[in-house]
Amino acid sequence: MIGIVSYLLFFVTVALSYGVAVLGLNVQWGAAGLFNVGVAGFAAVGAYVCAWITAAPADSHWGGFGLPIALGWAGAMAAAAGVAAIVGAATLRLRADYLAITTFGAAVSLQLVALNAQTLTGGPFGIAFIPRPFSALADQPLAFAAANCALVVVVTGLLFVGLERLTRSPWGRVLRALREDEAAAAALGKAPATFRLQAFVIGAALMGLAGAMQAQFFGFIAPDNFLPAFTFQVWVMLVLGGSGNNFGALLGAVLTWALWTGSGTLVSILVAPEYQSRAASLRVVAIGVVLALVLLLRPRGLVGERPTVSRGIG
Repeated sequence: MIGIVSYLLFFVTVALSYGVAVLGLNVQWGAAGLFNVGVAGFAAVGAYVCAWITAAPADSHWGGFGLPIALGWAGAMAAAAGVAAIVGAATLRLRADYLAITTFGAAVSLQLVALNAQTLTGGPFGIAFIPRPFSALADQPLAFAAANCALVVVVTGLLFVGLERLTRSPWGRVLRALREDEAAAAALGKAPATFRLQAFVIGAALMGLAGAMQAQFFGFIAPDNFLPAFTFQVWVMLVLGGSGNNFGALLGAVLTWALWTGSGTLVSILVAPEYQSRAASLRVVAIGVVLALVLLLRPRGLVGERPTVSRGIG
């Protein structure tokens, strides 16, 4: 029984760490209409910066300053936001497919840097022995899992409340106005480039925090953690839950992660061991089928964007 409870707590912890990234994507796409396909790249920046700040010194990679985890998370958000400011300043003049291509290219470039810059990132071997929150409780699995779950629930809850207030503020109304009709919003004196860059940076900072969370909770990161499949998962979570709705973003994260882990368990049970490596792709197929059904039955996701009463955009 203790093992089941510990696993459920760990499940919620990982699902909500993805949920933080989904909240960031919801700021970019749900509020501002920015088609970012580079989620994995910003999460990787956050994960590696957090590892450099918090891990112990090692000969295999740069960093190892052994600072508190809170500083690691703050540094991860700042680094991801800084990278987003650079990428966004160069690319946010683009729209739709063109923006998607450039952000995808940026994410692949960052992943290749992580793979090849061995003195900086540990290369394909990654960075191990990253300090985990509440490591003093590691010999008590239930208490350890409960403490980590409580931490991520509190952080996610604070982010949710903050983003709800932000998206309902005049700033959030400007973003929605730009998303729906940029020319009309610009005619009212709003600067589209400035607001879009702000949304892009805030969303990327949350993606960096999500990467840092996963680095801390798993205690290990490698370039393979931030392949395009990571971006695919985050996008599915947002579309499934409901773009433009922060509660829907978190709901989609939990449900998609449940489907991802559950389908992996079914594959291990139903498929012979010698075929499991090939059958692993069925997890992607299962998520694709569920996503197609949701889009057919509920095109706006399980919890679509709530209509808001117009009070102006400034």
